[in-house]
Amino acid sequence: MDAFYASVELLRYPQLQGLPVVIGGRRRRDDDALLQKYAGQPLSEIPVAEFPLLKDYAGRGVITTATYPARAFGVGSAMGLMKAAALCPQAILLPVDFDEYRKYSRRFKEVITEIAPVMEDRGVDEVYIDFTQVPGGQREGGRVLALLIQKSILDATGLTCSIGVAPNKLLAKMASEFHKPKGISIVRPEDLQTLIWPLPCRKINGVGPKTDAKLQALGIHTIGELAAQDPGWLVERFGKSYGAWLHEASWGRDERPVVTESEPVSISRETTFERDLHAVRDKAELGAIFTALCERVAADLQRKGYEGRTIGIKLRYDDFKSVTRDQTLEQAVADAKAIRQAAGACLKRVDLTRRLRLLGVRVGSLQRVGAAIATPAVPAEPASGLLF
Repeated sequence: MDAFYASVELLRYPQLQGLPVVIGGRRRRDDDALLQKYAGQPLSEIPVAEFPLLKDYAGRGVITTATYPARAFGVGSAMGLMKAAALCPQAILLPVDFDEYRKYSRRFKEVITEIAPVMEDRGVDEVYIDFTQVPGGQREGGRVLALLIQKSILDATGLTCSIGVAPNKLLAKMASEFHKPKGISIVRPEDLQTLIWPLPCRKINGVGPKTDAKLQALGIHTIGELAAQDPGWLVERFGKSYGAWLHEASWGRDERPVVTESEPVSISRETTFERDLHAVRDKAELGAIFTALCERVAADLQRKGYEGRTIGIKLRYDDFKSVTRDQTLEQAVADAKAIRQAAGACLKRVDLTRRLRLLGVRVGSLQRVGAAIATPAVPAEPASGLLF
């Protein structure tokens, strides 16, 4: 999907079309005040001048996404809002609304499966589709089907998407980025050298910043240069598994099937605070945040029909160092009270004398509700420290 969160917001606020808009952070007092001021009126009638601007933001929130006009200023996902304000101070700032995004996510996926049922869900705004057996799916190399999917999604949701058509998931993922927004890109096996090899290695899904930096230090900048390396040489420098995968990926090889059913490993929620919080001096605020995280995880579990036995927490201190703790229960749970109780026990096993910038709650060892299998609990470490 093209700038998915931002595009959903523009459906609500069409008056912001064509403007730099940044989506990030929690709902703020300014956001509530704006909605209260224009209560009873269509959201589309709120004057543009009334929306909060990025230049007035103060805090440590990060960008979830941005409209394409905002991206033109160098603003991007995962960038701090304060840093983005220096690049594009005139951008309009909107809070994240995951409930709304999930609603549209479900709708566009329903549209796709009506056309091409073999679909792999890759998150809120991305899917893989195997249309080998879809009648007419091979016409014009897949372009006819891609156009149908684009039009059907637009008609049903008002949203646009970009589609990459290729022999496998690796190349299709890369192709989907070629002509955003509203693009259709087709990569055939014979196009590897002309379309794929000139690209930077970072364009391979699975090559992160650290690997890319190492490759560049070795004089390898493009996928074609990576493909020219001896497989054994790559294995020596990147390990047996990853080195072999780099060679295969550079040659556009990927045998992974489209998986229509997959089970989540865990479900978690976390939040970065606008300011560092202390377990004693900010006990009430931290307690409320902690409870809300447990409630959100519980709601996610119940909505998806799961329960879990391993309850964990994640803390990040003011020096950016992180710690995690977890414990495994005898019986799987999915309600907020039980999750909070177990997560609270985990908090007793970490240092809470230092200021915190992030708190997270996780439930793992998931199973479908009703499929409970009791196993002995893993003993917890001795309790120590403070609890909020």
